[in-house]
Amino acid sequence: MIVEIVSLTENNLIEAPEWEEYPFSCKYCTYWEFPREQKDSSKKEETLAKKLEWLRSARKAFGECGKIMYVDGKPVGYAQYAPPKMFPLSAEYPSGPPSEDAVLISCLFIAHKEYRGKGLGSLLLQSIVEDLKGRGVKAVETFARKNNTNNPSGPVELYLKNGFMIFRDDPEFPLMKLEL
Repeated sequence: MIVEIVSLTENNLIEAPEWEEYPFSCKYCTYWEFPREQKDSSKKEETLAKKLEWLRSARKAFGECGKIMYVDGKPVGYAQYAPPKMFPLSAEYPSGPPSEDAVLISCLFIAHKEYRGKGLGSLLLQSIVEDLKGRGVKAVETFARKNNTNNPSGPVELYLKNGFMIFRDDPEFPLMKLEL
């Protein structure tokens, strides 16, 4: 198994992994970035355009803000991260808001179930942590999910296994934190 993790760019966003249920791919999901816009699974092109708009803005303001993971040339994982102010919905979570001086991982997802449980999520997370350490970021946070591994934000267990702690607890989405 050959694993490659690359920076998310305007050119490769289109390669983000796809699956059979809504939102069909992280490239079509603007849940964190544009929370007030209506979800319409028939408007993939429009949603992709909004995601590209966000990606351009985030890269300009913050720099690298995502990753795509390939296994044997197939895109299987996606991650996205930036300062919390770039994800307006993060302020509304019961265990939030995230710390203003932290970077928020909004998405860390191994899209295909056959690739889960093989350590790929940890590799993707470690790639993000190394990137942020190299940029002098002091902490990284995320809203992980309890009791459900099929979630784009990633399961609590993944983050605990990788050194995160529960910063603010919640029955479903605790805010996890790792000091860098």
